[in-house]
Amino acid sequence: MKLFVGLGNPEAKYAFNRHNVGFMAVDVIAAVHGFGAWRKRFEGLTSEGRLGREHVLLLKPHTYMNESGRSVGEAARFYKLDEEDITVFHDELDLAPGKVRVKIGGGVAGHNGLKSLSAHLGNDYMRVRIGVGHPGDRDRVVGHVLRDFAKADLTWLEPLLDAIADAAPYLTSGAKDKFQTQVAHETRDVTQEDQG
Repeated sequence: MKLFVGLGNPEAKYAFNRHNVGFMAVDVIAAVHGFGAWRKRFEGLTSEGRLGREHVLLLKPHTYMNESGRSVGEAARFYKLDEEDITVFHDELDLAPGKVRVKIGGGVAGHNGLKSLSAHLGNDYMRVRIGVGHPGDRDRVVGHVLRDFAKADLTWLEPLLDAIADAAPYLTSGAKDKFQTQVAHETRDVTQEDQG
């Protein structure tokens, strides 16, 4: 079994925040791949299904971002999962909007959700970093990530989330380069339009 975690904050007022793009990603994966209904477990919401041959549990921690590790740690212990079985989808300030990069381990770059996960799990889980851009000033970061995506962002956000869902089966086998390549290929036209 693999555990795919979307990071975000639970209340409806946060639903469309940039900080909640991880929740958005796992919601689209669930919809595209016909996962089961969401149910309350592990201090969060879970949905189960298959990606390729792999059984996958999707998890949206409802502990708030800063305590995400509590929920994820509980699920990982219950299923006796190792760090390499866990993939986390989260917002990334250091990537331009619409860009996606995957890495294993490394620093948390001040991301409180990742900080909590690393405290509960260790550091060597896979991270799908979804670019939301940087506001340009460190003092404006909190306001930036806790603000909703603008309507104009939908031109790249919706195709990006669809592409992440389409390519998600690659992540179950650790094929992060194939995942990145497919996402980049599927969103190439949207990204070029935004830049040109």
